[in-house]
This record gives sequence, C-alpha cells and structure tokens, in this order.
Amino acid sequence: MRTFLLSSLFTLLPALAAEPGFRPIFDGKSLAGWTLVKGHGPGYVVRDGILVCPADGGGNLFTEKEYSDFVLRFEFKVAPGGNNGIGIRAPLEGDAAYQGMEIQILDHGHERYKGKIKPSQHHGSVYDVFAATKDTLKPAGEWNEEEIRIQGSKIRVTLNKTVILEADLSTVQDPEVLKKHPGLRNTKGHIGLLGHGTLVEFRNLRVQEL
Repeated sequence: MRTFLLSSLFTLLPALAAEPGFRPIFDGKSLAGWTLVKGHGPGYVVRDGILVCPADGGGNLFTEKEYSDFVLRFEFKVAPGGNNGIGIRAPLEGDAAYQGMEIQILDHGHERYKGKIKPSQHHGSVYDVFAATKDTLKPAGEWNEEEIRIQGSKIRVTLNKTVILEADLSTVQDPEVLKKHPGLRNTKGHIGLLGHGTLVEFRNLRVQEL
C-alpha cells in the first residue's frame, strides 16, 4: 500500500509543479464559491466533475471573490453553435460585457453566425472591442485549453497553446467606445461565466493572482 501511495504521489508531482501559484475556483462537485445572477432554467449544474451551462439554462455565474490582476486557466467544450463568455473585472449587476469585459466563447464558424457577427465577436475576442487575430478553436464537441492573462491594462488570450489576442486596454481612447464599455477601465471585479442559452461545458478552472 505504501509503495502504491508513493508511486501515485510522484505521478502527481509533475502536474502540480507545472502550475505553481494556481488554485482551483471550481471544486468539481458543487457551485461553492460562485453566485448565479439572472439565471434561467436550471442555471448552471455540475455533472461528473464538469461545470455545465445547459441549453435550457444559463445566466451569469460569478465568482464570489473579486480579482484584479490574474491568470485564468480552464478547459471548455461547446456544442455546435455554442455561445458563452468569460466575464473579467465584472460587477455582479449590469451587462458584464460592458460594465466589465467579456472574452468570447463562441463556435463562431457555425452556420448560425456566418455573415452575422463582427471579427470582435469571434472566439477569444474582447467582446466588441478587440478582435482575436488567430483561430485555433477546435471543432464543437472537443475540449479546448484556454488561458486569459490580465495585468494592469495588458490582456492576453492563449487558446490551445497559441496566443490569439494581445491588447492594451489603455489604447482605447474614443469617448463613445468608453461610454459604451466603461468596464475597460475597471481595475478589479468578478470572474464570470456568461451563458446565452446554449450547451457549453467547463472544467479545471484555476486562477493565479498576480
């Protein structure tokens, strides 16, 4: 038994060492540490260690804790046409895409979106402000790995080991854009999952504060 336990420990050590400073924000069992705002249907549910936004659910699921500068790592999988988002530095009230910021999670190649969305609405974009410059999104039904890093005004999104967006929020100076997106100037807020009535699944959500 001791040999088995030691073997298991050494197997886990490389994975633990690869992410020093990160801590989980989803325990794989419950919605502890999260709060649902304007939910509909079943909201968000936990199934087999996965945080699920069902097609008949959704709303905004926010961390109870607020974050300023951080790195968020997670995995996600969308159904065909899936639409969700990651709210960052967002308040609990108001539209997180404007009162905070939303990093798009979208199966943007699906037929329902063709010719109907702007580049700044594609997956990985800062919604309606900065467009992702590369597309490394896997087909619907496959797991993706994503990292969102925000420090001060600098934001970077990495999808499946490729940087798809790098932007400096401070470069937005247009008064009309800032009026529409006051959240670009937020220095802290909640992390959120912003469901839009389609099936999207999440797992292995973890954060490192900077």
